[in-house]
Order: sequence, then structure tokens, then C-alpha cells
Amino acid sequence: MATTLYQKLVETHTVARLDAQNVLLYADLHIMNEYTSPQAFAGLHEAGRGVAVPGQQMAVVDHIIPTHPVTFRIIQDPPSALQATNLARNCGMHDIVLFDTNDALQGIEHVIAPELGMIRPGMVVLCGDSHTTTYGALGALGFGIGTSEVEHVLATQTLVYRLAKDMRIRVDGELAQGATAKDLIMHIIARIGAQGARGYAVEFSGSAIDALSVEARMTLCNMAVEAGARGALIAPDAKAIEYVLEHAPDIAGLVRDAALAEWATLRSDADAKFDVEHVFDARDVAPYVTWGTSPDQAAPVTATVPLPADAADATVRAAAEQALRYTGLEGGTPIEGIPVQRVFIGSCTNARIEDLRAVAGIVRGRKVAPGVRAMVVPGSGAVRRQAEEEGIAQVLLESGFEWRQPGCSMCLAMNDDFLQPGERCASTTNRNFEGRQGRGGITHLMSPVMAAAAAVTGRITDVRQFGASHA
Repeated sequence: MATTLYQKLVETHTVARLDAQNVLLYADLHIMNEYTSPQAFAGLHEAGRGVAVPGQQMAVVDHIIPTHPVTFRIIQDPPSALQATNLARNCGMHDIVLFDTNDALQGIEHVIAPELGMIRPGMVVLCGDSHTTTYGALGALGFGIGTSEVEHVLATQTLVYRLAKDMRIRVDGELAQGATAKDLIMHIIARIGAQGARGYAVEFSGSAIDALSVEARMTLCNMAVEAGARGALIAPDAKAIEYVLEHAPDIAGLVRDAALAEWATLRSDADAKFDVEHVFDARDVAPYVTWGTSPDQAAPVTATVPLPADAADATVRAAAEQALRYTGLEGGTPIEGIPVQRVFIGSCTNARIEDLRAVAGIVRGRKVAPGVRAMVVPGSGAVRRQAEEEGIAQVLLESGFEWRQPGCSMCLAMNDDFLQPGERCASTTNRNFEGRQGRGGITHLMSPVMAAAAAVTGRITDVRQFGASHA
């Protein structure tokens, strides 16, 4: 029987079928952070259980960590410091690898796991963070889980898993100048809606997907969850395999041969049936910007803020009205030209070396606009070092950007990087919810090059006027 890539991954990891909709799923890797694991460890200890497979666990401090550019970082906030201390104690107790506050390899979990060679095609990867879908870029099924599920995985290395339906999103054609993978996924989310993939595992395919770099594919899969997707997958091709082999030197000899043979099977059968299919043309994708408080409230930078009254659906109309009340915008306002006070370039969506190279290409020889505070937070210590070695960091500093230490930073304001009430931010993050980057702060999601353009002009600006190329 013809099967999809998603079905193949689930089948090879099913320990037991519980009923028609649920299976006991084995996890190849479980990743933890400091804020979704404490209760799980507490529950484990109260029940007198140990960790079943410590070697298939990894932990990192990333959400609550300060990113000030200092040599040695200290978490000053007492509750945050306690979370980090508890994680270190729990990892030490159970012999789990931890990338702690001042580890040279510390970074955002979804950045360091691939770059350290932990993610390989065909894996099932779990984490107490919704953007675990990132790993689909390498042909791995990754998704977020809750605290009670974290405890179950620690104790058994398995998860009671409800099966998803299959969706295929095909994108053909070539991205136009100035359009990036971030714009592509924002275009898709704006079209299908924030709940458009709810209950589905999404497989991306088509010539436009094939043309994307591996890091660009990570951006695409990372934000698929913003359409409600329970997973995102791209069949591993030569680019993905080259990336994995470069970052996982332990895959060698006979192990390499066996891996390559197995990875070659990781694709949907030609006659596999999907429950839903969408088709997009990459040539229709322009640089996108969110105008509201949901990732699907987005439009091309050349558009105007929608008039809520134009929405046929009452729920959509009410959501738009509330979004405009929060963002302080009016329907009919041109998106290009909206002033910003802050620029944030970072997060698990857009803090990799390719993102920073693209930003440097825009700001080189230019200065951050007066009245704008702009910061760049690399996704990992390795990205930071590479950017410094390539001269990217110096370009950013000369332009007036703050060059920070790695971490989640202002993506979700769980640390001391956050917006003040009423501050408007051009942001490369993945969510623009009310208060996401700080109470009363206003977030406009966009690509790294669009954020760079906003930084040097002081307003939302069409990056195409800088002659930016797609990435």
C-alpha cells in the first residue's frame, strides 16, 4: 500500500497500536529546556522513577538566559536562576547532556541540535517547545509536547501519540528578488489561515522547496506550526544529507552506507494519498509583514492594512478589529512606512549564519536610523563565532546594531530583553501575539533582510529597493 513520508516515520517508530487513532511512539531524541522540564522531573521523582534512556536526552538553557554581550553570563532574575539551577541538578542526577549558561556550544535548542549533528533523517524528535517542527527540514518528524508528556518520555522514551492527517503543500517556481523562505511561509499561512493545517502533518514539496538551502528549509518548517501543523516534513535530498554528514562526523564507514540506503527510502510513494493538498507558485511571493496579532494577519509590504469591514466572516472581522486596536493601526494604512522603534533579529526561526550574512549584506555601509534600537542575537555560540570570523559581527557593530550572546532573547520576553508598552518592533521571530515580546509591545513579523531594512530606515521598508536577492 502506498504511504506518505509521515506515515513511514510513524510506522517505523510505533511500539504498539493502542487504537485506531493512537499509537505508542518511540522517540529517538528528546530535547528539554529550563522552563518546560521542572514539573516533569518533579513528577518523575515523586513516583520513584528514573530516566529510561539518558543517552537519548539533551537539555539546554535558552529561554530565560540573558544575552548581554559579556564574557561570563549570570542569570540575575531569581526565579529564572532557579529554573537553570534545577535543570542542571536534574541533568546531573540522571546523566543527561546539558548545554548550560556559559557552555561554548550553548544556544537556542532548535539551532544547536542540527548544528551538533543530533538530527538525522528518519528520526522522531520530541521537545517541550512547539517549534520542534524545525527538524522536518532534515526529514525528521519533530513536534512539541506538554509537561506531562515530557515526564512520560523521560520515564519510557515513548509517547502516547494521536495520529495526524496528511497534508501536502507543493510550491513550484522561483522566489523573486527580495523574497525569502520566511516570506514564503508567511504567504502560505496568510492564505490557509492560522488553523489551516490544524490536525495535519504537512509535507512540503516542489521545485521551490528543492531550491531552498537547508537553513531556509528550517525556517519554513519552524513556522509551519503557526498554521496549526502537528509536524512539518521535507523529504531528505542531497542537500539535506550533505548537511547531516557534515555536522555528524560519527556517521562513517558501514554506518554511513547503511544510513544512506535507509535515507533513500524516506519519501512519499508516488501514488501516496494525502488528505488535503495545496499548490502555490513561488513567483507570487513578495516580502511579507504582519499587521495584526496573529501570524496569518499578514500581507505584502506593498499592501495596506485591511479594513475589518471588508471581511465577510464575522469571526475574522472581530479578530481584525481587536488586532488593530492593539497595534494602533487603522485599516487602509500603507504597511510600508510604518515607523518602528525596535528591531530584533534572532530566534529559532531566523538566527542562523545564512540569516546573519543576508542582514550584513543590507546594512553594510549604512547606519541604524536615529531613534531605533536594533539588536542581533545569534542562534548559538557556534553561529556567533562564525559571524565574528567572517566579519559579519563587525559590520553589524559598525552599523549601530547590538551584537548579543546567543539565546531566545526577545522572541518571547522570558528574559530581560523585551519591548516597552507601545514600542513597535520589526522582528524575525515566529509569533506576533499580544504581549509576546513584552507587555503592550507591538510586533511586526518579517524576514531578516526586511528587518535590516527597517533598522536603517526607521520604518517598515520594502527591501527590494536595496537590491536584495532571495535566499
